[in-house]
Amino acid sequence: MSNRVPERISKDEYRKLNKTLDREAFAHYKSRVTGSYKKPKGVDEYLLKDGLSEEMLARLNFIFKRIGEKQFDSLEEIAEYFRMLLEEKKYILLFAYNGTGKTRLSAEFKTLGQTLLNEETGEKTADTLYYNAFTEDLFSWNNDLKNDTERFLRINSESRFFVGLKELEMDSRIRRFLHRYADFDFNIDYDKYEIRFHRDIRTSGGLQRIDNIKVSRGEENIFIWCFFLAIVQLVTDKDIAYSWVKYIYIDDPISSLDDNHVIAVAGDLAKLMKDSDVRVVVSSHHTLFYNVLCNETKKPEQLFLQRAGKDETYILKDTGETPYFYHVALLKELKKAADAGELYTYHFNILRGILEKTASFHGYRNFSACLRKENDENSPVYARIVNLLSHGDYSIFEPREMVEENKEYFRTILNNFIEDYRFNPDLFQPEQTQEEHG
Repeated sequence: MSNRVPERISKDEYRKLNKTLDREAFAHYKSRVTGSYKKPKGVDEYLLKDGLSEEMLARLNFIFKRIGEKQFDSLEEIAEYFRMLLEEKKYILLFAYNGTGKTRLSAEFKTLGQTLLNEETGEKTADTLYYNAFTEDLFSWNNDLKNDTERFLRINSESRFFVGLKELEMDSRIRRFLHRYADFDFNIDYDKYEIRFHRDIRTSGGLQRIDNIKVSRGEENIFIWCFFLAIVQLVTDKDIAYSWVKYIYIDDPISSLDDNHVIAVAGDLAKLMKDSDVRVVVSSHHTLFYNVLCNETKKPEQLFLQRAGKDETYILKDTGETPYFYHVALLKELKKAADAGELYTYHFNILRGILEKTASFHGYRNFSACLRKENDENSPVYARIVNLLSHGDYSIFEPREMVEENKEYFRTILNNFIEDYRFNPDLFQPEQTQEEHG
């Protein structure tokens, strides 16, 4: 990690530094920072002490990034920063647009946890169970191009990802998750490392089983995701086969899913994360998925990854208490749904989350302070409507379309909020892209 520890700090800067370190979130760093500087007689600056160990300098470097500007010269630096941050935080939730480097960051994080055991064989130890684009590459199709009948999904038998499949009865474990999202089934040949899919279809004579089907790309993705969730469950249950897992790193698991499935996937993941002692990083470009995780996870570190320029320089922005980037992206999603009339009760959860962050940012205790007060007989109803329709798990995990009256309330509350807080109207034009406003 590039060294950003200042060697000299003016008295004014030192006072500001102490004020920052007095904040509850950073108080545990104070003695380490102040104990590393001295102020010689007759000098108006605080100087970094000589002889500090490399370990201490690395820790100071982390602290200055943690409390100040989080700028990094490489993705490897961010991975190093994450590993230090996970010593005190259980979850890191990272939002970043496609093309920023999310998948490469997950690979860097994984690499830092590897130790080479045998140079000849390339055998390594690892500490990270990860899910990213490379995870999907552990599965490949045999399409039986000659006869078009024996289709199956091959598993890479050499990957540590699949340790002890047969002994762990993975098919039943996967099935518990898969049946929440899909209507097909499967069988695993543990000796050949092959997976075959089948589906029951209704005919005039009753149900008929169709074997060796080729599932769609979206169905394949959800199957692989359920495979991963089953392994996370084993980690949570402290199964010896996965005792090596210290971290779980998940990069963009959402693909070819509608919003209702996205919510269910995020909800299942959040529950598994709560039940596990393992430290977790989740990165995503999907605003709804990210928002549900933020709402369903206790005290996560919420960060936004951006490139600082065209070179390999990056910035992390802390978004835990502010109506920031993904709130704007979510507003665009809400506006799009409202204009199309495709509104479900979970949209009130999302709107309330944005209202609460905005209220916190402006120093208000309650989200209702961000609702327009006007000479309208319905004004007192707005807060009650948001309260009622964003209350309870049912609105997230059992999506139901709003009745027309509630759709109209939603549109009024949303449009008033967008207008009152002076969001740029161009943000909500269909042709705009997220990257233009990143």
